[in-house]
Formats: sequence, structure tokens, C-alpha cells
Amino acid sequence: MKVNIKWQGKMHFLGRGAQEVDIPIDAAPAAGGEGKGASPMELLLMGVAGCTAIDIVSILEKMRLNLQDFVVEVEGERAADHPKVFTEITLVYRVWGEIPEEKLVKAIELSLDKYCSASNTVKGVAKINYRYEINGVV
Repeated sequence: MKVNIKWQGKMHFLGRGAQEVDIPIDAAPAAGGEGKGASPMELLLMGVAGCTAIDIVSILEKMRLNLQDFVVEVEGERAADHPKVFTEITLVYRVWGEIPEEKLVKAIELSLDKYCSASNTVKGVAKINYRYEINGVV
């Protein structure tokens, strides 16, 4: 796997991977940026969310379940001191459709324990928690 970032001025960069889609990256104004993109740490959380979400959609499809909508929200807690690594990451899975609870839990746990490279990369440093809602019910 290979990616690159190209400087756009100040703290703004464009990231590009194999799909050749530009991803804006920037620091917050308080850190000298202009807020023109996601921060690197936000991208890390998005990577974890995207990885596990792709797994779960794939698993639920293989279970022949009727997934109608799906959102993953992620919150990361960071250490106070540099390098300010994530110490805890909480994923909130929100699904809509005809999804039995036990099937969703199985899909989440398969993703987090076996398939998701991103979550497995960070779980050596950060504790990963999850919760879920099905059709708006916790």
C-alpha cells in the first residue's frame, strides 16, 4: 500500500491513495491551519470507522439481512502529553433495517476481532469499546 500527501500551503495538504481521490488534510486554525480538511487524527478515526463499516456491511450482506441505513460514529480520547496518542476509542454503530441484535453483535465482533486491519492496528495502544442502536433503539 502506498499513499502520498502534497503540500498546498500553510498546514493544508491533499492526500491521495491508489484510487487517485484527493482527501483534504489541514490543521485547525489554532494550530496554524485554515480548517480546510480533516486533521490527521480525525482521519485515523475515520479509517477505523470506514474499515469496520465495510466489514459489517459485507458480513450482513452475506447473512442476507436487509440493511437500509448505517452510520458509525467514533469518539477518541487522547493522552494529555505528547505524542497525545489515542488511549480509548468508542465506536457507536447505528443500523436501520431488519437486523436481529445477535447478528449485528456477531458482525461487529468479527470485524473488530478478526477482519478490520485499522482497528487491530490501533488496539495495541488504545482500548476499543463499542455500542450499537438498531432502528433508533439502544
